[in-house]
Amino acid sequence: MRRRTSWHGGLGLALVGLALAASGRAQAPPPAAPPAASPPAFSGSTQVLSVEVPVQVVRDGEPVRGLTADDFEVWEGRRRLPVAGFEALDLLGPAGPGRVAAGVPSAARRHFLFLFDLAFSEPKSIARARQAAAGLLGILHPADLVAVATYSASRGPQLVLGFTSDRRQLDNALHSLGLPDLVARPVDPLRLVLQEVLGAGNATGNGTAPIARDPLADATDVAAGIRMEAVTNGVDRADRAAQRNHINNFTRSLSDLARQISVVEGRKYLVFLSEGFDSALVQGTLDGGRQEEMREDTLHGESWRISSEERYGLTETSNDVERMLEEFRRADCVIQTVDIAGVRTAGDSSAGANRGVPRVGGRDSLLMMARGTGGDFYESFNDLGAAMGQMLKRTSVTYVLAIEPDRLQPEGEYHRLRVELKKPLHGARLVHRPGYYLPRPYAEQDPIEKLLEAANQVMSGEESDAVVTSVLAVPFRSEGEKAYVPVLVEVEGATLLAGRQPAKLPVEIYVYALDGLGAVHDFLSQTIGLDLTKAGAPLRQNGLKFFGHLDLLPGDYSLRVLVRNGATGVSGLRVVPVHVPAFAGGEVVLLPPLFPEPSSRWLMVQEEPRGEEKRPAYPFLLRNEPFVPAALPVLTPGREARLVIAGFNLGAGPWKAQARVLADGKEIPGGSLELIDQRAGGATGADRIIATFRPPADLKPGVYVLKVTVPGAPEAGGSLRFLVGPRARG
Repeated sequence: MRRRTSWHGGLGLALVGLALAASGRAQAPPPAAPPAASPPAFSGSTQVLSVEVPVQVVRDGEPVRGLTADDFEVWEGRRRLPVAGFEALDLLGPAGPGRVAAGVPSAARRHFLFLFDLAFSEPKSIARARQAAAGLLGILHPADLVAVATYSASRGPQLVLGFTSDRRQLDNALHSLGLPDLVARPVDPLRLVLQEVLGAGNATGNGTAPIARDPLADATDVAAGIRMEAVTNGVDRADRAAQRNHINNFTRSLSDLARQISVVEGRKYLVFLSEGFDSALVQGTLDGGRQEEMREDTLHGESWRISSEERYGLTETSNDVERMLEEFRRADCVIQTVDIAGVRTAGDSSAGANRGVPRVGGRDSLLMMARGTGGDFYESFNDLGAAMGQMLKRTSVTYVLAIEPDRLQPEGEYHRLRVELKKPLHGARLVHRPGYYLPRPYAEQDPIEKLLEAANQVMSGEESDAVVTSVLAVPFRSEGEKAYVPVLVEVEGATLLAGRQPAKLPVEIYVYALDGLGAVHDFLSQTIGLDLTKAGAPLRQNGLKFFGHLDLLPGDYSLRVLVRNGATGVSGLRVVPVHVPAFAGGEVVLLPPLFPEPSSRWLMVQEEPRGEEKRPAYPFLLRNEPFVPAALPVLTPGREARLVIAGFNLGAGPWKAQARVLADGKEIPGGSLELIDQRAGGATGADRIIATFRPPADLKPGVYVLKVTVPGAPEAGGSLRFLVGPRARG
């Protein structure tokens, strides 16, 4: 679901922040003059709500292919809604198996949340369940996203790893199961990275291979089992009143979880790994002998001997369970339940005081949860693995219908949808999003909802420009096997400050590097606190520039850069391809052309240091003087602009270089490049050419690409987007 907003008007705002000196160190700016008085201004917005409805059509267990937008009708009550957009996705089609997550629309993705129940399950069952769950990762499509969470009575649901396509991180999450002493976790606010993975496959290798289990794996399982003994709760040993409280807490916690994951676009499947709770509290006793005794008592007029709770269950608890299941249905989430007690080997019964005694009613409670959301119940992982393979096949074809409802009130009301085929297809069954809520105001979302929404944007790879950003990422050779990759993010101030803003504004910046198979290789994140009472006019007129870096192995990456206004939730995502060369292998490398610009043009902020790491030498030099390059330089047709052409392994000089201007892949003649100075970088440094570039005099306003090459190695050329005319959205 997307809400597109166009703002007009605004309040006069100001800020003070950190300035990045050319050397790369943060310095305080000079005191700002008091803001001048300004006339009152008003702000408003025009909103268009776009709701994406994923639909699967299945007949005889096979997905139905070849349907178009004209084959579907979408209804809200008695009103038929026009289909404003349509896309068909076939994961098993000609381009299906090789299609990566970045090429799949967010609404068409399948999301699997593996939820391990630590409250109603035994530690040994959980230890085996996580190993079996790890085996399921191999049958998923690369575009499928998976998250891992735990539930305990004392802490409720805990997200171990957010929805990600990185199978290495998922393997870590399943084997650690969130136990803090078994994993070294970087501080990743979006929970897409559990721990750093070194040498476990990258863009040039096999990014899907799980981390090999070392000889200490069994010892790790034992340690995890001991720790889980401490965090699991002896629900089976509690009295009936305590069990009722446990179930009530469980249903409330999972209702909250359903509301939180509802912000994630796409079809969602909760794989609930548990031994189940005592369903007698919901349905009444399941003991056949006791049920017969109660029938006899009723026939003989001794119904006073029968407890209503024992015969029918607790109405309040039953209502709580039904409300929980309704929340999952509304979140478009199907619960697939797995009885992990079935994973035990012969003679390995329950631990603790009830050793050897099966948990009463657990199977029936799991069956109830699955059927209540349209899911399935599995009594063993063998059944789950085979059935999931069939389910993945059935759901491999998704039709995404976009609708734009014209009635956006009342807020808080659930809008039920019905999707039908215009021409009935005999034996076909439609599975679709059942409805939607209007997006809740960002300020009313809880932290987990905000986290999941940001992570969903990053993993989607779908660019957005509500906050306009430009990104420059340039790999440099470093002493280790990884390259040093500075990342500069330019944020357009007018879009960042659109609408009303608080006096203290948090700006969130997230940068993740994913390889072609969706594995995360490095990330950086920072929240910048801005004071909007001192210098807002310059920020609104120009913007914010952030300087950070990544450390990456050689290979090709998709850089996902998300900038979000932490007060309003308005955000922008840029996706930038980055090639990290094999510097040590002698690969000829020409970096993107670098245009120096005055650092005073932006409010400049540098990333916070990462622990004790050594900061490398500042890489952007004009002769021997540091400069700040532009991520999206603004050039004037026919007017010279100075630039630096940097490269590695260019050979002995003097060097020559050529420049071409491209628009939509076609060359525009008339530009010129004049070389002024050259400096060899030596064994480790970059070779540098100082030049001037004159764009064609007849260029019209717009965005173009400057491509620079060196003779003899045209494939090693560097390119950069540049802008002609005033800065504008996009």
